[in-house]
Amino acid sequence: MRMTSTWSLALLWSILCAGPAAGQGRQPEGWDRNLRLPEAVDTNTDPHIVEISLDARIAQVEIAPGVRAEAWTYNGAIPGPLIRVHVGDRLIVHFSNHLAQPTTVHWHGLRIPIQMDGVPGHSQPEVPPGGSFVYDFIVPDAGLFWYHPHVMSAAAVGFGLYGALLVDDPTEDVGVPDELVLVLSDIELRPDGTLESPDTGGSGGMAFGREGNHVLVNGREVSRMVARSGAPQRWRVVNAAKSRYFDLDLGGQIFTRIGADGGLQQYPEELKDVVLAPGERADLIVAPRAAPGAELVLQSFLYNRGYGSTEARPLSSDLFTIAMTGDPAVAPMPRPQVRRAIEPLSLAGATAVNLELSITQQANGTFDYRINGEPFLAGKPIPAKIGETQIWTITNTTVWSHPFHLHGFFFQILDKDGAPVRPLAWKDTINVPYKQTMRFVVKFDEREGSWMFHCHILDHAEGGLMGMVELGMDHSQHER
Repeated sequence: MRMTSTWSLALLWSILCAGPAAGQGRQPEGWDRNLRLPEAVDTNTDPHIVEISLDARIAQVEIAPGVRAEAWTYNGAIPGPLIRVHVGDRLIVHFSNHLAQPTTVHWHGLRIPIQMDGVPGHSQPEVPPGGSFVYDFIVPDAGLFWYHPHVMSAAAVGFGLYGALLVDDPTEDVGVPDELVLVLSDIELRPDGTLESPDTGGSGGMAFGREGNHVLVNGREVSRMVARSGAPQRWRVVNAAKSRYFDLDLGGQIFTRIGADGGLQQYPEELKDVVLAPGERADLIVAPRAAPGAELVLQSFLYNRGYGSTEARPLSSDLFTIAMTGDPAVAPMPRPQVRRAIEPLSLAGATAVNLELSITQQANGTFDYRINGEPFLAGKPIPAKIGETQIWTITNTTVWSHPFHLHGFFFQILDKDGAPVRPLAWKDTINVPYKQTMRFVVKFDEREGSWMFHCHILDHAEGGLMGMVELGMDHSQHER
């Protein structure tokens, strides 16, 4: 399935945002020094091939002045290096594992061959300690994606194994050259700075989904940015936390969302806050405004994701400070009119797939999650044919919300009446609120294989909210 798109932007916006010369930003030099991610080093001279090395290893990281931890890292840092490619590039990743446990790399959101998806037993073997694997694929879509393991995923992501992958489209122009990738996450540390056990709280902790006690942006706790008041910035944001939702607020100032998981959306929308469930991404244009010399704080407010998520907890977390320069504020500008042509998927002849998410308490007091009454290992895969369109209806009967992620394919969200939600956007992760039902439509292309779906609260996935789509096999082998 090819995602066709066209871009348009008001000429006035481009001229106003471009600064003193075309392509230059409006921010002061070094404005993002404390937040900008280091980029992976491309060792290939071919302009259409990006070849990098990625090493999983234990390393000491500093998340705040005087606060250090022995974390699980890619290339010695959390997050791992920002991988930057262009749409259509070939990406070659020489991965090595220097952890004491086996691992893999899953490329969240990328529509790549099943052999590259990073799910052990379905797309590749686990990479053992001391082992290596070469990930090699063409990157088909523009947007912000991310990477993380799919072995001991709740523990590994909680310990620091994640990073961002930004796919640029040279034909895309949103008129804002000042751009920053923001990886939101958290980590749980004991008072002595050691990592908290990934099974703290037992099955009750699993049922809720464990959150860290240090909230991070690009691996730092309450960092700092310098900005010129009113000058627009483009924020490419991913929630890489294993359980925590982020509800972004900039003192009530407006966010202009221009894109979601799968790149730019149909048209912009203005929001006073932006909610990101684990695994979701947002493409935002922000023009922080305050008096010269004043400061703003980007905060994340508590999001009610179910029982125990808001009771007796701090109302918000500070993410980073934006310190205004002494320069005069930039005059208010027209909102960008970034648009993308996205056609609604046809629902004609679509196959219905119904999933019920539930939780069960066993006689010994432990909990497990189930899909259609079955734990993961006992559940039957969902069959799909090449070219088939399916409408998935996901009913959440539990008291906790579940961000539902489908590997390898984009989908479009439907409303309660079955109409596409606008602005149209390509998604791979959808929040299913507690005690509610959500629907989406997906069309499967020719990439046969066993594709995983799961809750992206990774404790929930490992507690049973995980299943498979068998694409390309004979439907007669399975029953829905």
